[in-house]
Amino acid sequence: MNRWLLLCILAVLCLLPEQAFAWQDLTAVTVKTNPDGSEEYSVTLQILAIMTALTFIPAMVIMMTSFTRIIIVLAILRQAIGLQQSPSNQVLLGIALFLSFFIMTPVLNEINDKALQPYLNEEIQSMEAVDRAKAPIKAFMLAQTRLTDLETFVEISGTEGVQEPEDVPMSVLIPSFITSELKTAFQIGFMLFIPFLIIDLVVASVLMAMGMMMLSPMIVSLPFKLMLFVLVDGWSLTMSTLAGSFGV
Repeated sequence: MNRWLLLCILAVLCLLPEQAFAWQDLTAVTVKTNPDGSEEYSVTLQILAIMTALTFIPAMVIMMTSFTRIIIVLAILRQAIGLQQSPSNQVLLGIALFLSFFIMTPVLNEINDKALQPYLNEEIQSMEAVDRAKAPIKAFMLAQTRLTDLETFVEISGTEGVQEPEDVPMSVLIPSFITSELKTAFQIGFMLFIPFLIIDLVVASVLMAMGMMMLSPMIVSLPFKLMLFVLVDGWSLTMSTLAGSFGV
């Protein structure tokens, strides 16, 4: 758990402006030796910076990983089946969270190997660790971001000197990534919605032909949609599709 927390903190620090790291030699606790041989410990501003960074972890997990796409697709799937409260929101959030950890594991492992462990072993300075940690996250987001979305936010921000997508700053890349994730999530949700919509149309047509107009088609079609979803192993297909959409 401490390892994952340190990885999250290091990833959040990648979002901070470079001016925040102007004091590269700033340590969390300084030790001052008194003339009588005793020692005094003082806490510097780095503790405040780390505590501030912790508040960005929820936003980072939601908006800078695969979490957004997964939770939207699962919510659309639940709506397509016609289930209002099952699976519950807590279950969907849990599925999205752990599936996100599964998808993001290669990125987190790369951050751990190239940035966190060398920093903990005092082989590199904090600024270099942040630069190393930023590269895997940026590469992941660039791989999932559409070029049109990237160009749109570059134009809106007025960023100059961008020749390649890799030159885009994080402040421009993050909203571009979020926009692309929303579009991809709705595309996948649309494809999942079609089979269940067909079942609803067929059931509604049959009920109309039988003169049972007072009976809600949703009540009749729900068992058929559940049966179809179970027979085709829908959860496995959905999870594999979501993971495959990220190239996993």
